[in-house]
Amino acid sequence: MSAQILVSGFDGRRLLLAAPVLLRDRDAVEERSTARDLLRSLARGTGRLVILGHRLPDLPLLETLRRIRSLPATRDVSILVLLPPGEPVETEISALAAGANAVVHRPFDQLRLESLIAKLLAVPRRIEARIPVQGRVVGTPRLENAGHFYGLSRNISINGMLLASPVAMVGSHDLELEFYLPEEQSRVQALGRVVRDAPEVGWPYVGYGVEFILLPPEGIEAIATVVSRLSSLAHLTPEQTAARIRGTIRSDSWIYELVEPVRHAGRWQVEIRRGLREGWRPGFSEPVYVVEGHSPESALRAAKEYVSRHG
Repeated sequence: MSAQILVSGFDGRRLLLAAPVLLRDRDAVEERSTARDLLRSLARGTGRLVILGHRLPDLPLLETLRRIRSLPATRDVSILVLLPPGEPVETEISALAAGANAVVHRPFDQLRLESLIAKLLAVPRRIEARIPVQGRVVGTPRLENAGHFYGLSRNISINGMLLASPVAMVGSHDLELEFYLPEEQSRVQALGRVVRDAPEVGWPYVGYGVEFILLPPEGIEAIATVVSRLSSLAHLTPEQTAARIRGTIRSDSWIYELVEPVRHAGRWQVEIRRGLREGWRPGFSEPVYVVEGHSPESALRAAKEYVSRHG
């Protein structure tokens, strides 16, 4: 049986202790002693998820990430990086920029680690589709006697949502969430965690970026169905991953970034990102839409026309 999870630079036995869901689900976990062994296994089609420690014997961590992402046969695999305690935040930023999907520091939060592994295994390609979805959300802060609150989702993916809340949240930022998706009869429940404030959500709401740390399989299926129906084009790169910005367009309140065209299924796609002009920083904008064309030039023209019509 082909291994689903390949581990290198980290003791696989310690991983099974930190994430016992791997034992319960009988996922195949195999170690590779060197980065080169890892690359050879990936090139043969072995492995859906790579888990890397920070010390590999033959290649630095960042170089290993870059090589995985640079090869057509290996670039679509999901990658989780494990860092020791006290590692500077610059290391995490560099790992994400080099191609990691997510980074976790020791000591591990078991719930978060298992959630990340489950989500990265569930995504067949290195893609996060985050699309605009406005729906009613009911939330309850955990460990706080604050009662329920009502809000709206602004966009959603299988990994999280942009939440617009009429009240500011204080104390615990772990949330029990309940929401309905457009045209879906089933109710979706999830455990989420606020990971950032979202100033792009304007008054009268307060905005929060929420990551799903526990989403049942039926919730993943429901969200994936909505995403595939509402957006036939998936975003090209996951959030927090560095991408080359080909150009920017300014409007009254926003700055739009056009990401370097990428070839996909015989055509060329350009991702459009958007950030508020106030406090804008290159590369930190939110995905908005993806357009395509027969060539890089036509895809870029289509992206500019989209911003001109909707910006």
